[in-house]
Amino acid sequence: MIDFNRNNLDLGPSPYLHQHKENPIHWQEWKMEVLEYARLNNKPIFLSIGYSTCHWCHKMAGETFEDKDTAEYLNENYISIKVDKEQRPDLDGFFMEFISKTRGHGGWPLNVILKPDLTPVYALTYAPAKSRYGRPSLVSILKEVQKMEISYEEEEGSYEEKEKEEFSSEYITEIISSYFDQKYGGFGSEEKFPTHSTLLFILNYYDVKKHKKVLPIIEKTLESIALGGLHDHLQGGFFRYCVDRKWRIPHFEKMLYDQALLLWVFSNAYKVLKKEEYRMVADKVILCLDETFLEGNLYYTAHDADTLHREGDTYVWSWEELTKVLLPEEFKLLCDTYNITHRGNFEGQIHLTRKNFTSLESIEGKLLKIRKSRTQPFVDKKIITSWNALVGVGLVMHWRATGDKKSLEKARSLLKSLLELHYQNAELVHSSLDEGLQRGEFMGDYASLLLLVSYLHEEGGGYINLIKKLQEKILSFKSEKKWIESRNSDFRKVEALPYDSSIPSAISIAELALLRSNVFLRKPQPSMEFSFPLDCDFHNMVSLLARGNLQIIEDEHLTPWEDLSLNTIQVNKKK
Repeated sequence: MIDFNRNNLDLGPSPYLHQHKENPIHWQEWKMEVLEYARLNNKPIFLSIGYSTCHWCHKMAGETFEDKDTAEYLNENYISIKVDKEQRPDLDGFFMEFISKTRGHGGWPLNVILKPDLTPVYALTYAPAKSRYGRPSLVSILKEVQKMEISYEEEEGSYEEKEKEEFSSEYITEIISSYFDQKYGGFGSEEKFPTHSTLLFILNYYDVKKHKKVLPIIEKTLESIALGGLHDHLQGGFFRYCVDRKWRIPHFEKMLYDQALLLWVFSNAYKVLKKEEYRMVADKVILCLDETFLEGNLYYTAHDADTLHREGDTYVWSWEELTKVLLPEEFKLLCDTYNITHRGNFEGQIHLTRKNFTSLESIEGKLLKIRKSRTQPFVDKKIITSWNALVGVGLVMHWRATGDKKSLEKARSLLKSLLELHYQNAELVHSSLDEGLQRGEFMGDYASLLLLVSYLHEEGGGYINLIKKLQEKILSFKSEKKWIESRNSDFRKVEALPYDSSIPSAISIAELALLRSNVFLRKPQPSMEFSFPLDCDFHNMVSLLARGNLQIIEDEHLTPWEDLSLNTIQVNKKK
């Protein structure tokens, strides 16, 4: 029996939930028993979704959810539920759609007020404990919502069914070009995100079409990502996004999926364009993964943006510290290569951004050793199936681009460990923490795993039976031409979203995995249309390959990957 008069988050398997276990709010996990209790007692639900390395989640936790008046109001009037978005992408996706449609924007923490029957009625992101700076307090919002007669009707039809133009690959590149920031790289004129899916599409498009008009988009964007503040120049890897147009200052959290997808991007870029700096960046992503994410053969979820409640504190430097720890000639070399000023570029401190690709290995190693002696950010040690599988894909891409056999062996070891830990009784669990497994099946996990297996099957075979089983599982998530994100009995069937977010759409990953595995199973390929530029570019990459641009080689021996294009599949022909 659940005691609803206490905070029960100390009982769950999520680091994010554990961060809220001392709040005076009587938080509960998302469980059937909790949902049924709300329904039987006709109590609305206050649902709060976030993740363990989220800066604004920490801020709301420390300010609002620690506030006694807020807690008293919630405990009396609501059933309060906390959800880790990384454990429940189905819930996160559904309610993010809701806030986007009703408020025009979203973000985390994602807070939603639900009727006892789980119908959402109102959503918001950060709210303070006390009204200030024109921002109302959480309690005042909750009270206003209680007075309102709010109804929400879901739109008929899916995103895919809405009327759209007939796209072509030439038209898509024109739209992408129109959003390209020619001065600073990337897309748009405000915050800059590493748009992995769009970069992968453009790289494949260039590899197929050899149209030089898209080269500036690739080269300028990758240069900005590699030289700017998104990149951790000392230890490798990347932060989540930059808060400015010029790629100078990042939001300092490090997510596993960014490392996986940017490893894929820079490896492909090196394979296609042969620029040595792309290989250097990809090599250091692997260094970052090995030194800060790796446990056994699998990889942790994320590193926090904050250290001791200060964002970026582990990573930044003062002018005085740099001049003290470096010799004068070392400091001069640093200033010649990096943007170093007395006033700094981040709250009076210096976040390292490069002017050029000059190698300063010994100086950077010296600084990294000092940085490692500092307090490090919190690490979320969950192992997420889909994100680990994407790391495996990135490692395979690195092997194919560079010929580094160690990357291929790491991918093989990752797959072996992932299957041993997460694939049980023909079902794939979404995540694990220590000895605890998160039950519940998600399409994105099966799709990402099949994609990795399809790449490793080319490297010597041996996976054909697993490919068949995973294909069957993926296809079981589709009914009446609609893809379902998950099969969880504690919520409605959530339709999978076709557009990319911080990671590619689970649908588009499934499309690529099925396209590739169909080759090995000798199944016909479905016809595919292009879709919305920038929103659905991973799908557009798959569509590009499916529309006559997939090269299939059948032979008894593997052709060296350095001699092949990105869009090649090799099939080991039996003697």
